[in-house]
Amino acid sequence: MSDKDRSYETRCKADVDLIKNYRRHLPEIAELIIDSSSDPKTYTHIDYDPIPSNSSVIDIIDRFKEVLFPGYFAREKLDPANLKYNMGRSVSVLFDMLSEQITNSIRHDCLRYGKSCSDCGDRGYSASLDVLRSVPELRRILATDVAAVYEGDPAAKSHDEIIFSYPGIFAITVYRIAHKLFEHEVPLLPRVMTEYAHSVTGIDIHPGAEIGEHFVIDHGTGIVIGETSQIGESVRIYQGVTIGALSLPKDGGDKFRGKKRHPTIEDDVIVYSGATILGGETVIGARSVIGGNVWVTKSIPPDTTVMLEEPTLIYK
Repeated sequence: MSDKDRSYETRCKADVDLIKNYRRHLPEIAELIIDSSSDPKTYTHIDYDPIPSNSSVIDIIDRFKEVLFPGYFAREKLDPANLKYNMGRSVSVLFDMLSEQITNSIRHDCLRYGKSCSDCGDRGYSASLDVLRSVPELRRILATDVAAVYEGDPAAKSHDEIIFSYPGIFAITVYRIAHKLFEHEVPLLPRVMTEYAHSVTGIDIHPGAEIGEHFVIDHGTGIVIGETSQIGESVRIYQGVTIGALSLPKDGGDKFRGKKRHPTIEDDVIVYSGATILGGETVIGARSVIGGNVWVTKSIPPDTTVMLEEPTLIYK
């Protein structure tokens, strides 16, 4: 063996000894983590009842895209000859995945918080069927959203481009699915779905919000739409817009939970980038325009334009 080979052998043995010295501490660390899991002030879910799966939620969203926009997001070429077979398979797989996650969500809440039995299995199957039955209506509504984006965005070259690539349409699509589940009082799952879309697009729409047709999110990053927001038809909002709640007292969470805390935006309103609209009693009247970077906490009558005074620019 050459001196060079001996050098490599010595170094490799030293590396093995080094990692052994570090790894021997891992069982001790694992025990510390296990011990800390019994602390009631921390959060764990170490139990026999199932819990919703984030990875399954992503799969469900992908499957929904296949049936909401047939042919655009199919896993294989879709044509008139194989449409019936492929759609039947997609619906069947989606039903199984969705009903399992709905059931897991309901069962988790029942067992976790000591609620009375609510027939989670039956509710899971029933809610899944109802949501799938609503797909044609969801497709019709999403078509109005896509059309409204195209009509108002000269940069959009085609409806296909919008469906394939616009983050606003993806966020709205996920919201409209999640809202159906929210209407069925499915816990956890609707919020997990919209927060996944939030993480991908930067657009935060609570599944409880009520949003009309022909809804346009232009660019989208930084948009927040709160749980009790009510948004009419043909509304357009730009990036950085907040439709939110006024600050609550420190102990106000339970007191205001389920109450109207977010604004109402009536039909044909435009809200430009950076605008903040707050409060459950705030109503933005139909056909109004909210300018960029304004802060609104009071109702605005219809056909009103709200904007800041022109700032003084300083050139040096």
